[in-house]
Amino acid sequence: MTQNDTEGTRQDAQRQFVRACSLPDVPEDGALGVEVEGMPVAVVRACGEVYALRDVCSHAEVPLSEGVVDGCTLECWLHGSRFDVRTGKPTGPPATEPVPAYPVKIEGDDVYVSLS
Repeated sequence: MTQNDTEGTRQDAQRQFVRACSLPDVPEDGALGVEVEGMPVAVVRACGEVYALRDVCSHAEVPLSEGVVDGCTLECWLHGSRFDVRTGKPTGPPATEPVPAYPVKIEGDDVYVSLS
């Protein structure tokens, strides 16, 4: 185990993961809007993985979970802003600000998200 592996394991142990949803509820190449500890979260299945982003477009403050997944990007349904689901960074205008991306872990058929 490398030093980075040890640090990553230590960070995961310090994070508090909260159940967000059931994995089967998240559509393949799609998103599901949920609430985690009062925060709107888009749980996204893309590129063979599950990701979580704040479910509010940084450009127009509408739910990103209502958008379209294309590869590893989520496109906002209102104005077409695109975000990398892995990082939350905008990949297409008009958005210029990222949305928070949250750590995810899967246990059985449950999806857990850490907002910390």
